[in-house]
Amino acid sequence: MVAEPELPVGTQVVLRTLIDGAQKGATGRVVERAADGRYLVRLADGREIPGARGELALRKAYQSESTLPATGGTELVTAHTIYAAVVGSQAYGLAVAGSDTDLRGVYAAPTSDFWSLSKPPMHLEGPAPEQFSWEVERFCELALKANPNLLEVLHSPIVITQTPLGEELLDLRGAFLSQLVYQTYSGYVLSQFKKIEGDLRRDGEPKWKHVMHLLRLLLAARELLRHGRVVVDVGDDREKLLRVRRGEVPWTEVEAWRLRLHAELDDALDHTPLPAAPDAARVDAWLRSVRARSARETLSAPASAPGDSAPRS
Repeated sequence: MVAEPELPVGTQVVLRTLIDGAQKGATGRVVERAADGRYLVRLADGREIPGARGELALRKAYQSESTLPATGGTELVTAHTIYAAVVGSQAYGLAVAGSDTDLRGVYAAPTSDFWSLSKPPMHLEGPAPEQFSWEVERFCELALKANPNLLEVLHSPIVITQTPLGEELLDLRGAFLSQLVYQTYSGYVLSQFKKIEGDLRRDGEPKWKHVMHLLRLLLAARELLRHGRVVVDVGDDREKLLRVRRGEVPWTEVEAWRLRLHAELDDALDHTPLPAAPDAARVDAWLRSVRARSARETLSAPASAPGDSAPRS
């Protein structure tokens, strides 16, 4: 058996199997080769998971492993995006020279695509650099679980695309919010803090950009729990956070700020206006409506002539 090639840092990969809750077919980039031989993969939602070589496929190679080609491709994003917005440092108000412009979007695959043996992809990278999009069903599923990255997509101050369906999705923003944000935001913070502790042990200092984003996430979680709203731009905290990024704030001061924010987060949970659970029924009803309207468009379209391709909504 021919050994599979190693994966350099930056390689785009696809998960061949379920890993740490990340679904088969999820895409990401290799960010590190671990000492045990596994690879650290950063997924599009920001999570970083370890994977053995056999659990990871080169993105291009994975496409040929399927029995049937996936329905559509980046044309789904081009033709069926209902909402897209800028996220990351540009949206947070923390951009510096050289900061990327990260674009995230939501596309609604035509209902007729789901009638095929080959289903449309639940997420896609591209077509533009630094762009990632979710199919609307997958987006709703993750947003109902209070995934911080997806909630921020819906509340970005920099909207690029918004169709009538996109407006309907934005009207649902409140339905995705619940006290689950305490667990999800705290979980992301804990994951980031473990990496920072590792940097401290190994290098004597953390990666200050990571520290800045950990604090930003805590500030966002506090605002969300206190007032029931997602605020993406850091506002008055911008300069202090940028000082942290530049390494100008002593670690002892940073650590005191972090612990204070954690305490404030706990207190906010005790008084939050957020409901215990999201309004999944409302979101589900909307998604069913999106699918039904798309199906009606397909079924009411004129029949194609012999030899023509089947109509697509």
